[in-house]
Amino acid sequence: MYWVIALFDDQTEELIKGIWKELAVKDISYYEEEINDARPHITLGSYTGLDKEAYIDSLGTFYEHTAPFRITFNTVGSFLNFGTLFLSPTVTRELLEFHSSHYDYFHSFKRKANPLYLPGNWIPHCTLANKLSPEKLAEGFEHCLGRGDTIEAEIIGVALIELLDDLEDCMNSPIIYTKSFR
Repeated sequence: MYWVIALFDDQTEELIKGIWKELAVKDISYYEEEINDARPHITLGSYTGLDKEAYIDSLGTFYEHTAPFRITFNTVGSFLNFGTLFLSPTVTRELLEFHSSHYDYFHSFKRKANPLYLPGNWIPHCTLANKLSPEKLAEGFEHCLGRGDTIEAEIIGVALIELLDDLEDCMNSPIIYTKSFR
C-alpha cells in the first residue's frame, strides 16, 4: 500500500504535532505514536500494487515546476463510523485543481488507486486522531473547538509513503520519496 501526501510548511507541521501532543496529554489519542515518523499531511491518493520506481520518476517530473500554495484550516470534522478526528481545509479552486491535475497526470495508475481519493470523492483532511471511541471523539472535538484558531498553512511539497508493517499498536509507513515545491 502506498499513499501520496501533500506536505506542510515547518510552522504548520509543528502546530499540528502540538495538537497531537495536547490530545495525548489529555489521554484522548496517541496518533503520533501509532505511526512511526508521522508527519502532518493531506492525503492526495492511495494505491495498491504500485510500480514505485515509475511512480517516483513521474512524481519528480510532474511536480518539478509546482509552486507552494496557501490553504486555510477552519473546520474540525469526523468520518462516520471510523472515529477519525481531522482538520479540513477550505476547499478552494486551487486545492481542487491541484488534486485533479494530479489524477489527470497519473491516469495510467488509476486502476491501482483507492476510489475514496479520486476527484469527486476526495475529502481533503489532516488527521488529528484515529479509531476513537464515541466518548473520546467527543472529547477530541471539545478540545479542538476550544482552541478556536484558524490555521493558515502552506503546501510545500509532496511525498510517497510505503506501508511496511501494520501492527496492532503501530504502523510503520516511512516516506520513501519527497519532492519539494519551488
